[in-house]
Amino acid sequence: MKGKTESEKFVYKLDEVARLTQLDKKVIESWEKDLYFVQSGQTRAGHKIFRKKDLSIFLRLKELLETEGLTLAGAKRQLEEELGVKKTTAIHPDRMKKVLYNVREQLKDIASTLEE
Repeated sequence: MKGKTESEKFVYKLDEVARLTQLDKKVIESWEKDLYFVQSGQTRAGHKIFRKKDLSIFLRLKELLETEGLTLAGAKRQLEEELGVKKTTAIHPDRMKKVLYNVREQLKDIASTLEE
């Protein structure tokens, strides 16, 4: 039985991604860390694998960097826009405490009205 062709596959080993994108494995691993929307996995044998979607992301990122001349940060923003993903911004702990305090007070008010 023959193996699946590249277009039929759903997951790719790191070596395959490197070959198909013509990128060094270290570059791919670096991009993986920087792109929170890339989700690698691992086989039982411990080989890193990527989804078909991740392969497409790497190819598009390479295109944005090489063809369109974007910086990595600019290419990342472009990918976020194209994929419809947005990294949530961190909330300052003091602001979070204030919000939680307000929620707690509102819950106390609701609880007291229910006891009446």
